[in-house]
Amino acid sequence: MKENPAPLNAMTIDVEDYFMVSAFSKVVRFEEWGKYESRIERSTSGVLDILDEYDVKATFFVLGWVAERNPALVRQIHSRGHEVGSHGYSHRLAYEMSPGEFRKDARRSKQLIEDIIGRPVKGYRAASYSVTKKSLWALDVLIEEGFEYDSSIFPVVHDIYGIPGASRFPHIITRPSGVITEFPISTVEMKVLGLKASLPIAGGGYLRLLPAWLIKKCIDHVNAKEKQPAVIYLHPWEIDPGQPRINAGLKSRFRHYVNLDRTALKLRYLLSSTSFRPMEDVLAAVQLGENLERRT
Repeated sequence: MKENPAPLNAMTIDVEDYFMVSAFSKVVRFEEWGKYESRIERSTSGVLDILDEYDVKATFFVLGWVAERNPALVRQIHSRGHEVGSHGYSHRLAYEMSPGEFRKDARRSKQLIEDIIGRPVKGYRAASYSVTKKSLWALDVLIEEGFEYDSSIFPVVHDIYGIPGASRFPHIITRPSGVITEFPISTVEMKVLGLKASLPIAGGGYLRLLPAWLIKKCIDHVNAKEKQPAVIYLHPWEIDPGQPRINAGLKSRFRHYVNLDRTALKLRYLLSSTSFRPMEDVLAAVQLGENLERRT
């Protein structure tokens, strides 16, 4: 009997500059972004070149503020064969906005990107995965604004984001406004002191902290044992160790700067040893292969 191929995995890039991150939001105000040196074109081009080395296509969730000021960069991402999604406009946490503010932010980014690339934007990822239990209403807004899928729910315990116990794999969420497909940020389950816990493996700071071989092993477990796709994410600034340093708190500086000089090597290791596609392709394959779990 012919074995089913291993699930595809999604490679995703959150396109924001080094000074825009939530960890620095208390010292770098949105209104001051224009005062900082932009390195987004250089760092994103670096990510594109690495992906080209391994002939991998990805999904780039682009911040609307970036798209507005760098339309040529967005066109380059699209012309090089990658999917372009929305990362919102201003990188504000969903649960710190009203539904009206969130709608305006998501709509502005979606329209900007669609005008640049000339095709519909299907996917959305909230700033710092900030669709949590207190901001599930954001999914209704996304449905009403025409998004087909979301990738903002992280099934972990964290001080900024997370819905502990949430479904770990792609599923359909039914909301009062309709339905949307959710592709959660990847974890593996393990026992800690006798209790079941989810270990984040999806990328970002976890990619910079954990050995690449361990992340690869965890992806293989998700694929082979759980028969599910995984998602990896990173930011262009994570392959830019020469970026200016922001004078923020110790925890914020650690989260942002740890192991920046190793990210590109780890990315190359994963790209050389694991199959990745854009998120829209992975979701299409999952939907063809089986009925997605439905949640409310």
